Amino acid sequence: MNATIPVFQLNALAEAQERPAVFFVGPDSRPTPHLPLDRPYRSDFYKIGLCLRGSARLQVNLETYELAPASLVVLSPHGIKQWGFRSADCAALNLFFTKEFVAAGGGLNPDDFAFFERDARPVFTLPPAAAASLAALLRTIGQKYEAPHVYREEILRSFLHILLHETAPLYEAQHRAAPAGRTRGQLITAEFKQLVHRHYATERSLTFYADQLCITPKHLAETVQAATGKRAGAWLAEAVLLEAHVLLQNPALPIGQIAAALHFADPSTFGRFFRRHTGLTPARYRQQL
Repeated sequence: MNATIPVFQLNALAEAQERPAVFFVGPDSRPTPHLPLDRPYRSDFYKIGLCLRGSARLQVNLETYELAPASLVVLSPHGIKQWGFRSADCAALNLFFTKEFVAAGGGLNPDDFAFFERDARPVFTLPPAAAASLAALLRTIGQKYEAPHVYREEILRSFLHILLHETAPLYEAQHRAAPAGRTRGQLITAEFKQLVHRHYATERSLTFYADQLCITPKHLAETVQAATGKRAGAWLAEAVLLEAHVLLQNPALPIGQIAAALHFADPSTFGRFFRRHTGLTPARYRQQL
């Protein structure tokens, strides 16, 4: 058995022969292919969705969130997702898209938005007026998605840019004061987090990340600590531990195979790492699930 978390691509969701760059699903959309979303997975795409009615339960990076009407869902490829309960009357407006689609022609980088950062809260409730406004925008996008047009992609990209900028202040209003602009330290920290997301399984030396950012390890450590209140090494450890926790939930995976997948020298080294950070051995954690 493969000791990895599956990564779903947008074409699997859209059931298209050619890989789509954007995909819209509304209450009246055609049924989408059945994917095992009730088990942990990653994606190569982003999602902005608004719950219209009903309820659902979503787990992101092992944190559980309850969805209800006016719940806004913002998901990036950086998180490990898992959908649980969904009521029979659950309906939503969902827009899926890739980074390449948003950034085409020198456009936006979705990772520059705070709500797509790896540690951002992926679900929050909108005030009624904001929920109605965003629902109207998403319905317009859905109409443009379905309508043939010679400049269809350009139109959709423009509306997506609007959607991202409409979402940003809604997120900031509930989570923090709107920043006047990112400082150099915040930019370094954001780039460090993106590097950690890509390399945590194989690179655990702060020197590697500092070299990638063309700064010293000391400067990187001080910058991340000042920006987040957490050590750079703690961000690395948390990324590894998240993957380990998810993989340990599968009882069919031997612990030795999980250790190898996470590039530990042997199961004992993995066990010491896991116990140092959690107080439990991998086997004991698995028993307590």
